[in-house]
Amino acid sequence: MNCYDFNERFAAYLEPGFYGCEIDDPEILDYLAAEFDKEIVTHPDFQYAQIKLKFGTSRVYTNSDKSDEWERHIDAILRKKRGE
Repeated sequence: MNCYDFNERFAAYLEPGFYGCEIDDPEILDYLAAEFDKEIVTHPDFQYAQIKLKFGTSRVYTNSDKSDEWERHIDAILRKKRGE
């Protein structure tokens, strides 16, 4: 999966006027897709706006209380890939 596929899959949950996810990493996108699938079931009014890297760490902008958890997990994946 790439960013385009991810944003198309979750287009119904993307806040109008925002671009969605721009982190083009299959492992991160698969993780987020699984998390979003669970979130949609428990939080039907779920929306996301942006998922990006800023100053070397991830930023996940959603109306979910799990955004911080998702950021930590994405950052852990990125650290592992950098060998940290």
